[in-house]
Amino acid sequence: MVRVNVSLKALSMRVIADLHIHGRYSRATSEQMNIPEIARYSKIKGLNLVGTGDFTHPQWLREINETLTPEQDSGLLKSKRNPDSTVRFMLTTEVCTIFDYNGESKKIHHVILAPSLEIVDQINERLKDFGNLASDGRPTLNMTAPQLVEQVMAVSSENVIFPAHAWTPWFSIFGAFSGFDTMEDCYQDMTKYIYALETGLSSDPPMNWRLSKLDKFALVSNSDCHSFWPWRIGREANVFELEKFTYGQVVDAIKNNNKEHFKYTIEVDPAYGKYHWTGHRNCKIALSPQDAIKFNNVCPVCRRSLTKGVEQRVEELADRPVNFKREGAPGFLRLLPLSEIIAAVLGTDSPSTQAVWRNYSLLVEKFSDEYTVLIDTTMDALAKVVDASIAQAIVKVRSGTAKVTPGYDGVYGQLVLGVDTPVLKPKPKLPHEMVKQMNMSDFFGK
Repeated sequence: MVRVNVSLKALSMRVIADLHIHGRYSRATSEQMNIPEIARYSKIKGLNLVGTGDFTHPQWLREINETLTPEQDSGLLKSKRNPDSTVRFMLTTEVCTIFDYNGESKKIHHVILAPSLEIVDQINERLKDFGNLASDGRPTLNMTAPQLVEQVMAVSSENVIFPAHAWTPWFSIFGAFSGFDTMEDCYQDMTKYIYALETGLSSDPPMNWRLSKLDKFALVSNSDCHSFWPWRIGREANVFELEKFTYGQVVDAIKNNNKEHFKYTIEVDPAYGKYHWTGHRNCKIALSPQDAIKFNNVCPVCRRSLTKGVEQRVEELADRPVNFKREGAPGFLRLLPLSEIIAAVLGTDSPSTQAVWRNYSLLVEKFSDEYTVLIDTTMDALAKVVDASIAQAIVKVRSGTAKVTPGYDGVYGQLVLGVDTPVLKPKPKLPHEMVKQMNMSDFFGK
């Protein structure tokens, strides 16, 4: 792991940003994924900049206009209802392009950043001719990747576009099933406008550093919170140190990829991602790249093709050894969501239990936000608030000594702690509707 200065409080103009999330009009989300709740959970997490997500969706854009207002001269938005909030929003969206390339169908997801509502309106006006923007928060567009970049950049040179979750098997630029081998093959002559790629949950900077052809691109990390639960915001994020808290300075930090301003990314252990190893979920088969190759990528149980994992796909394209370190690149810090660490200690399969959130709320109440708990707070201080086994687990994850059983074929990895079982026993999992109605204010107020 690349060592970084992890004391968030030491940064002068610290911006912790999750620039890729989804709102309530995207599939697999819920009514809780609305602007006020996103802002509230962002503050609980420790984010001060979050993407709006889904600005291409007309109803979501209407809600953005109703609940947020542009902040003067920053290119960011703030809450109308709570103007004193420290959380700012950046206008963002994700789109899917479907097109043929050399006789093969390509399905690639892209993230778009924009500096104003006026520019968003112009982007949407151009993109509506290529698909139904109201069909989903993440619309499907019948256009090539170069066409998308051309249309977006024709609106404004201040817009930014980059490939989303670059390594997942489906719908990604390097995906095993419908992707490319290089950025240039995907974006062609429009590659000159691409400054970054999103690593996704199943890969991290060291994995991407193994490809020399990616050296010129910044590696950004975001939650891609496409979830029923708002607390999944911020499970991955970007940490900047800026002179001014503006859209322009955030974008410049990414474009320049200089660790003076782009300090580091917050990453989940890539093994935790649900496509890290090659495998077959139905047969409960998970294989390392080496073992998958031995089986010729065929499931040894049912004899069907395995879902090729990110680690194996990286291995196919890499021209550098494992553990290669790219000099001058921003650093990274591996963490896991606090609720999931607590759930692992309590021995429950779900972080959506009262026992988990009781401990979570005690920690966040005491230490201000989740990132402070995960990154800054000593084990002794943690153990004064929650059981020592939870404190020990948090520190093990922080130090990189906790183990993760790799995820595969849509199954998340599992945290292996080896900590003592706490005195506190987890309560039974709450019924679905009770969990649906659970609100963090039940635990520590608004």
